Amino acid sequence: MPLTVADIQAPIAAEMELFEQKFRGQMKSDVMLLDQIMSYIVKRKGKQLRPMFVFLMAGVCGQITESTYRGASLIELLHTATLVHDDVVDDSNYRRGFFSVNALWKNKVAVLVGDYLLSRGLLLSVDNGDFELLQIVSTAVREISEGELLQLYKARRLDITEDIYYEIIRQKTASLIAACCAVGARSTGTDSETIEKARTFGEKVGIAFQIKDDLFDYGTAEVGKPLGIDIKEKKMTLPLIYALNQARFLEKRRIINIVKNDSENPKKVNEVIEFVKNSGGIEYATEAMNRYVAEAQVLLDSFPESVYRRSLHQLVQYTIERSK
Repeated sequence: MPLTVADIQAPIAAEMELFEQKFRGQMKSDVMLLDQIMSYIVKRKGKQLRPMFVFLMAGVCGQITESTYRGASLIELLHTATLVHDDVVDDSNYRRGFFSVNALWKNKVAVLVGDYLLSRGLLLSVDNGDFELLQIVSTAVREISEGELLQLYKARRLDITEDIYYEIIRQKTASLIAACCAVGARSTGTDSETIEKARTFGEKVGIAFQIKDDLFDYGTAEVGKPLGIDIKEKKMTLPLIYALNQARFLEKRRIINIVKNDSENPKKVNEVIEFVKNSGGIEYATEAMNRYVAEAQVLLDSFPESVYRRSLHQLVQYTIERSK
């Protein structure tokens, strides 16, 4: 039987329940409109994978403390702020199958809500003297912004190499999971070497997570995003980069031309998907994903054996075996 989030969460079930209560309290506001929007955001939360990484890594490195709860809240507040702003930038009306904040309350309100979430996270850390946690998470937010901008710049020219692809996903996706693990470790008061090892573990998991997400673009599973959406958005992902590198000059030019000029045509998008599949792009990306997972598992095994470590192993497997 496949693992469920509840199975993985078992060693920290009580902590996650308490975190939920604390987080709801931190999202409250005296302004009625803001409180209404905060309630809406809390209700449509996802699987809570980020707080799970924080709490499990804290358990691996030592004791879960009040600082761990604040670190997990800080991650969620700042990450939610970036998502609300992202939906405005992308003019997106949906997030995880629900209406986005900007779809329901318009862009101006959404931008202000994102700013509010950001300030709540900053104040939570400053008021409690969690300056190292704030530094870890703020660095991740900066990297996410840089990664998004690098991807937008490269999408215009479609000249992404594998090295640039890895730099984009390291910044865009992996930096946040790395921050979760570093925050979890730091909240226990452990040494800087252990914090760095936790951060590197999270980064490798994050890279594998994003490659898995890229692979969904070529599959048929119901994954919460339409087939070929990355191609339509002119995103150069690992399966496509590999396939183009294997192609002859004319074929490469034809495919790049489709991505540049015909990405709204479903028939043409399917041509690109078939091209990638026939060129071994899926197998190549899957192999790369598994390599990062193996490296992450080796790092994790250098920590002492515990129920938290076992759950982290399971969480890593879950992130790459998920169907959405």
